[in-house]
Amino acid sequence: MSKPDHESLSHEEAKRNKRMKWTIGITAFVIFQVVVAVFFVLVIMKFKSPKFRVGEFDVQTLNVGTQASPSFDMSFVAPIRIKNTNWGPFKYDATTVSFIYGGVQVGQATIPKSKANFKSTKKIDVNVTLSSTSSSNLGSSELITLNSQGELKGKVTVMFMFKKTKVSQMNCTMAVNTTTKAVQSLSCK
Repeated sequence: MSKPDHESLSHEEAKRNKRMKWTIGITAFVIFQVVVAVFFVLVIMKFKSPKFRVGEFDVQTLNVGTQASPSFDMSFVAPIRIKNTNWGPFKYDATTVSFIYGGVQVGQATIPKSKANFKSTKKIDVNVTLSSTSSSNLGSSELITLNSQGELKGKVTVMFMFKKTKVSQMNCTMAVNTTTKAVQSLSCK
């Protein structure tokens, strides 16, 4: 083998090594981009319905009738919480929350149109007045068991361009003690 043949082999081998490095680099870059895209689709772009709940509250006024004339009047400030776990804001329309006692609506609260920012909880305090004039279920019980129900509709926007309509349901049950005028239990589904 002469010297020029040996140099041409080295030159060919160097070219092959350079092409191999480029191929490995491009392949690694493509794999990285695929992993980023899969993460983005599975984690960031996953739209979830925000949680819509009523929190613990203090009863401001509570008047309970007699056994002969069972009734109650109650007022309190209901802390409504809208927990948005999405990576984008949740803009929702105005809605109402109904408070039900014994299958009959005894009051409602209005939630104004607003927005819950991404990965945060929107806190709204609303005044609620409940009144039941024929509470035949009340009897001599020391507990008033109320249900709060509502539906919150809105849109989640991710990256300023991807929008998806989401609906959140509120279904909470609370027991108010008529003696202590305090919420004894509160559970939401």
